[in-house]
Amino acid sequence: ATPPEWWPVASLSALGARFDAATPADRDRAVDVLRALAIVGVVLGHWLVTAVVDHGAGRLAAESPLRHMPYFAPVSWVFQTLAVFFLVGGYSAARSWTSARGRGETYGIWLRLRLRRLFAPVGLLLAVWAAGLGTLVALGASYETVRTLVTLVLSPLWFLIVFALVTALTPAITGRGSRVASGAALVGLSMVLAVDLVRFAAEGPSWLGWTNVIAGWVVPFGIGAAWAEGGWSTRRSCLWLLVGGLVAAAVLVTFFGYPASMVGVPGARISNLNPPTLAAVTFGLAQCGLALLIRAPLGRAMQRPRPWAIVALVNLSAIVVFLWHQSALLVVTLGTRPLGTLAGLHTVPDSPIWVAQRIAWLPLIAVVLGLLCAGASKLQRPSARAARTT
Repeated sequence: ATPPEWWPVASLSALGARFDAATPADRDRAVDVLRALAIVGVVLGHWLVTAVVDHGAGRLAAESPLRHMPYFAPVSWVFQTLAVFFLVGGYSAARSWTSARGRGETYGIWLRLRLRRLFAPVGLLLAVWAAGLGTLVALGASYETVRTLVTLVLSPLWFLIVFALVTALTPAITGRGSRVASGAALVGLSMVLAVDLVRFAAEGPSWLGWTNVIAGWVVPFGIGAAWAEGGWSTRRSCLWLLVGGLVAAAVLVTFFGYPASMVGVPGARISNLNPPTLAAVTFGLAQCGLALLIRAPLGRAMQRPRPWAIVALVNLSAIVVFLWHQSALLVVTLGTRPLGTLAGLHTVPDSPIWVAQRIAWLPLIAVVLGLLCAGASKLQRPSARAARTT
């Protein structure tokens, strides 16, 4: 069979030309670059900070190099890019809702279409892993092993659920100018501040922090919606966002006891991400400021065919990549287990050498992810066609 046209590197220019011709002239390509960078950042971050270690008798447990080497916390500052994804999500949702209203679509129809694209690939993932975990249980896998695998496979789903809930708020924060959308971000930030004051300063109940799951991610989402409505258009405002967010996050980490890592660390007393803390939200503000500052050069770079082809391909499969990236790591980890204890895959992540060893495994994990995504896309294609005809 003839391989796909985009497969050879030499055809990227031709593919980019096709994508360029199909892209509306008014589309802000910087948005697509930022979405691609956010997805790649999350994927690489998870692959670098997640290790599945055999603790004997076939008991697999998740470990993090940040638990053993806290001085690697700056890695999480680079690869924890969820705020950028919510920024882009707010921009896209605001533009989409404005267009839907112009076409006379109801809120229900608009939201159903948005959520269908978001959750359509989930069913296949759950079906495949239900079969796989059922097989492992039948073969005598321990409870700890099954729990570890379920946690890693399903962990991306929390993001989709939160993203869906925040997206559902779009009509409440858009359509009345950028100040309203920015105000929604400010309200979210104020709620996170109040919750953290109660949790940490007043020693309130820890469960209260879960209200930050929505409030915290409304902040970058609202900034993205304001961007779509003409806000955050000056370099000065974006610089204030970047510098203010960085200073606030640094002060919170240095003087107020917040963890330096912007991702959760097993065994840590406080997680900046689960649920989001004020430190994570202010750091997200800095990421949003940086993203808005570089949007113009990113957009100009996407006028070239090859970069645009790569970005377009990542965006076309963004949700599938996000859903299956932990599965790719587990396939490589479990599939190579019969070969023995391999450094960087099955060993405890307790030294800088482990980090170098894990980086050496990343190309293989990426290839497996590509194969999983290609298979998932092929299996979902018939159902997608059926959905469009109903």
